This record gives sequence, C-alpha cells and structure tokens, in this order.
Amino acid sequence: MSFRQSYKLVSKQPIRWFPGHMGKGIRQMQQKLKAVDCIVEVHDARIPFSGRNPDFQHTLIGESVKPHILVLNKKDLISIKDQANIKEILQENERLKHVLFTNCKNQQCSGIKRLLPLANEIILNSARYNREGEKDFCVMIIGVPNVGKSSLINVLRNRYLRKKSVAHVGGIAGITRSVMEKIKINENPLMYMIDTPGILEPKIKNDEMGMKLALAGCLPDHLVGEDLIADYLLYWLNKNSRFDYVTEVGLEKPTDNISELLVTYANKLSVRRKLKRNDGQIVIVPDVLQSAREFIKLFRQTKFGLINLDSQLQT
Repeated sequence: MSFRQSYKLVSKQPIRWFPGHMGKGIRQMQQKLKAVDCIVEVHDARIPFSGRNPDFQHTLIGESVKPHILVLNKKDLISIKDQANIKEILQENERLKHVLFTNCKNQQCSGIKRLLPLANEIILNSARYNREGEKDFCVMIIGVPNVGKSSLINVLRNRYLRKKSVAHVGGIAGITRSVMEKIKINENPLMYMIDTPGILEPKIKNDEMGMKLALAGCLPDHLVGEDLIADYLLYWLNKNSRFDYVTEVGLEKPTDNISELLVTYANKLSVRRKLKRNDGQIVIVPDVLQSAREFIKLFRQTKFGLINLDSQLQT
C-alpha cells in the first residue's frame, strides 16, 4: 500500500501559533538577563531539532553571551540509542557543548543529578561581567511550552532543599504565563532559578514542524484541532513503517485515511454522539473527536513504542 510521502496541513483557517503573552514574555526575559549567570534551555526529547525557538539564540543566548545548557526532557519517551545520536548531532552541527537528557519524573535520573554541578562549573569558569561580585548564582530556565521547565525546577528544589513544589505545572501548554521571581534551588552554593513562560517562535517555519510541536503537547490540542493532530500522527507512523496502531485501533490493515481510522476506533471504544440532520432528525454517529483524542493519547502514553519524531532529520 502506498502512503503520503510529504505532509500538507489541510485546515480551513491558519493556526495562530503565537499567543499575545509570549511576546510580553520575551521582553520580560530580556530585562532580567543582567541578573542571570547561565541559561538552561529545556526542550522535548521527542522533537530535539524541531521547534526550538531561534529567537532564544538571537535575543537571549547569543547577545548575552551567557553560558548555555540544553536539557532534553522526557528522555524516557525515546530510546537510549536515539539519545546518543541526538547528542552527537547537536554537538557537531550546533556546536552545543552542554547537552543533558532528563526525566523529571525520576529523582535518580543521571541528567537531573548532573545539571546543578554542571551549571555551577560553567558559571565559575565564565566571565560574569556585572555579576562578578555577587555571592549567589542565578539560572534562567527557557523553552517552548509544556516541555517540563516548571517540573525541572520543582524536582531540583525537592532534591537539593527537600522543599515542596513552588512552580505551577500541568500537562497543558501555557501554564506559566509570566516571568516569575527567583526561586531558591540550592543553599551551597546559593543558587536561584527563574521560571519563564513557554515561548514559540512567532512564525512556525512549516506545517510539519507545527504539527510535531502540537503532537508533543507544546500547544493546546484544541487550538490546532485534534483531528489534524491525529492525521499528522497517522502520516508519521505510516511514513516510518510503525504499524502498531493497526491492531490498537481495531483496523484490519494500515490505512492512510484518518476518517476511516477514527470511525473504526470510535466503534471499538463504543463512543457515540448525537447529530442533528438537516431534516431535524437526531441520529447517533461515531464520536470521531473523542477517538482522535484517544488516538493521540496512545502516542503520548508510548503505546506505539518509543518514538523520536525527528528521527528522519538524524539521517
């Protein structure tokens, strides 16, 4: 069976990727830079090359010449082999010296254990300019929405200070809306972190990058459309010969037709909704919106295996 070889977003209206609070967030972050010694950029390990905001490079990391650590979070959702390949490519192509993989749900994660000592080390070895006489170290956490920035702060605070969570978290993009005050992370050396709102680049370069961000949960599903995200997931699985979905949703064989998949899966889940026809009659039909949500959830819960959505960019 032949499948789509390229992806084109079919949508009645353009997707608004960049809510207003994001522009304000970038400006707030720039104003705080003078009080920062190091920048930790957090991104989703399933999309290591897609959607990292180039504005960060120009307006925050590049201009400020601050030490920079890239943390690829949710490492439990991709393979160890992928992690090694990703790190090698980032160090070679982007000259990124400091790349860590983390899982904020695991306090014993090696990346979590390494982060503070690494930040401490590179701050001590850097020119602190206007912060040279300061006793405390200050780290700014940046990244696109819903990649685990607040979770990272909470797990570090819990690990080093045995304190409860202070940064608000949620599995929905856009929980942190403004640049917060400094949050203490460690006593010795005295270290603070600044949590920031997730910032997407104002213009997503192409449809596929936008859909990868959406599938990883960096945008609220309903803003993009669950049916569109489900269709991109189906396209990606077929293109990468990942056919685990077939039995999972109750199909007999792979399909490139998202409507067929969603109706079949809705029937398997026994989810229905009422529909009023033009003649006024009420009919019961498969609830394809609910089955789209459940199909996306299968991916996010790794029911199709460990998936690096940028795997084709590694070749």
